[in-house]
Amino acid sequence: MKFKTGLLVGGILLPLLLGRDVLGQATFYQGKTITLIQGGEPGGTGDMRVKAVVPFLRKHIPGNPNIFLEYMPGGGGRKAANYLFASARPDGLTVANVGGIVTSAILGQTGVQYDLDKFIYLGASNATSHYVFVTRGELGLNSLEKLRGHAGLRVGAHAVGHFVYITGRFFAWLIGLKDPRFVTGYSGVELDVNLQRGEIDSRANIADTVLQRNAELLTKGQVHIHAILEIPKGDKHSHPRFASLPEFERFARSDKESKALAMFRAFRLVGTPYILAPGTPQERAETLREAFRKTFRDPDFHKEYKKLTGDDAAPLLPEGMETAIRELPREREIVELFQKIAGPDALPPR
Repeated sequence: MKFKTGLLVGGILLPLLLGRDVLGQATFYQGKTITLIQGGEPGGTGDMRVKAVVPFLRKHIPGNPNIFLEYMPGGGGRKAANYLFASARPDGLTVANVGGIVTSAILGQTGVQYDLDKFIYLGASNATSHYVFVTRGELGLNSLEKLRGHAGLRVGAHAVGHFVYITGRFFAWLIGLKDPRFVTGYSGVELDVNLQRGEIDSRANIADTVLQRNAELLTKGQVHIHAILEIPKGDKHSHPRFASLPEFERFARSDKESKALAMFRAFRLVGTPYILAPGTPQERAETLREAFRKTFRDPDFHKEYKKLTGDDAAPLLPEGMETAIRELPREREIVELFQKIAGPDALPPR
């Protein structure tokens, strides 16, 4: 009898306690305004990604607060990150969406005045993304052996430091291409056009884009796909057509090379994170984390994101982001190796 009474009391108290916590957060955010700082200019793709999030975030925060967008470009995201770290009140009413902050901190770039490990991470809307390495079909490089035997392959990219540039550099380095030449200064569409014209021989590209923009070329054998970079590692389900391709990791010969690749993969995985200031009360931080979880799982959010950006959302939840940042390689020798691969000079020897 006592056992049954205990269950009854627990069944009554638990919902009451949980309800009190939810009610408290609803009371806090009711009638409030959250400032959402963007570390970039208005009107770009990044801005559209945030605008897709805002109405659903407001919907899923108890109390449905207003959300005001504030733009704070500068320093590749460092200005906004420094502000959030040192100046913003840690009260749960200021959120930032800033790209580049992880890369800048890990690589020791100038102007970083924040501690990467003290921010509170809320997730990102665009994290999962696979990249493939493509060559033009006329070269007849339909195997890795033929590719390795071809000297002076012209690898096109946007600019030094761009993710497509670094992906191409990693592939050339890991696969052991002979004297590759890196040609920059193109947009994504220009790279596709110049690949078909024969002005460049190869490029890295997002797997989704290849399937959407180059599907006919792929079917006709006018391009060859040689390898895939999975982000996150081990995701074999996003692109079944490319499931048989070797993953970049396969070509790493040492722990050092694997760590440099892991660093690169993590930089893209964390993407443009939503963050809170250090010291934000735990219950408010968790309220916002849960609101982002619900937003990223909301089917209507995915429709709105597609409508505004033209791409599919690929969210990273808060816990996944925290894990990725915690597990980032940070050894000095790995940072230096990565900088050489990502830079404008000749690829480092292996």
